[in-house]
Amino acid sequence: MVQIEGKYANYKNENLDAYFADIGVPYIPRKMICSSKPNMEIVKENDTWTISTSTLLKTTVLKFKLNEEYEESMPGGTLKNTTTMEGDNKLITKSVGPGDIKSARDYEFNDDECIITFSSEKTTQVAKRFFKRV
Repeated sequence: MVQIEGKYANYKNENLDAYFADIGVPYIPRKMICSSKPNMEIVKENDTWTISTSTLLKTTVLKFKLNEEYEESMPGGTLKNTTTMEGDNKLITKSVGPGDIKSARDYEFNDDECIITFSSEKTTQVAKRFFKRV
């Protein structure tokens, strides 16, 4: 079984700028997101998961229980999220945002890293963020 909990550091992005452009993120915030190298910490206490993502400017904390809806505030509005576990190495967050736009973040873990894949029904683009375990 892969260890999901832990601390991670972003070391590479793939197609992030094009993805966020297609889903409508304005130029300046998009460039800030794409140039940031966030740290991420994942903790599980009992049945509650916490994913904290930190940059120099901001820390975002998501707390959730698997298979239960929760809200996430974003600059463009509030997302209604549900996170599920697939196998023993994947957390999948399905989101419905303003305008009923559906998107997903798949967190896939192995012994050394976490790869987050971003997808949205608003675009055919797919983006990835790569995090090394630290």
